[in-house]
Amino acid sequence: MEASKYLKDIQDIKEMMSKSTQFISLSGLSGILAGIYALVGAAYVNYLINSHYGRYITLESKTFKLILLTAFIVLVLSLGTAYLLTAKKAKKAGEKIWNPTSRRVLINFLIPLITGGIFALLLLKNKHYGLIAPVTLLFYGLACLNASKYTLRDVRYLGITQIILGLIAVEFSGYGLYFWVIGFGLCHILYGSMMYYKYDRNI
Repeated sequence: MEASKYLKDIQDIKEMMSKSTQFISLSGLSGILAGIYALVGAAYVNYLINSHYGRYITLESKTFKLILLTAFIVLVLSLGTAYLLTAKKAKKAGEKIWNPTSRRVLINFLIPLITGGIFALLLLKNKHYGLIAPVTLLFYGLACLNASKYTLRDVRYLGITQIILGLIAVEFSGYGLYFWVIGFGLCHILYGSMMYYKYDRNI
């Protein structure tokens, strides 16, 4: 009886330590919505490319600028939604959204992400268009993997999935938009749904 009490105390201590070193208020719903934004954006980009069929899309063209604008809008919507829903979840759980653990998550996420963004812009500048989709998937996957040490384990698996997709996309560099649809669209919806089912439903 005494031994089982000590064992329970140890388990409680371990759980408290885990919570203090992990940011657990990430919203699964924000992942689902980010995936939907990505699918809508990809559909619009596909429309732009098809309407430009037979003509070369230059960096100065209106079509290319619209593609960049679409990507920027999807990014802003995804980040904004993630912040708002995560803040709401944290408030309900009685957790501060901005604390030492969430700062570690953000820093570890942004370092690979910003590096990948700069790399993608350099590829764009030097007209290595076929590598842009694989690079964005790879560095986003590395960002998720790096940040997952301080948050939900599901983020780690999302990162690994994105890295694998990025590597495959290198081999099939002419199908970048399709890999974006799978990586940023379907994978976000899948993992977001899993996270929502596991962590968000009862909050």
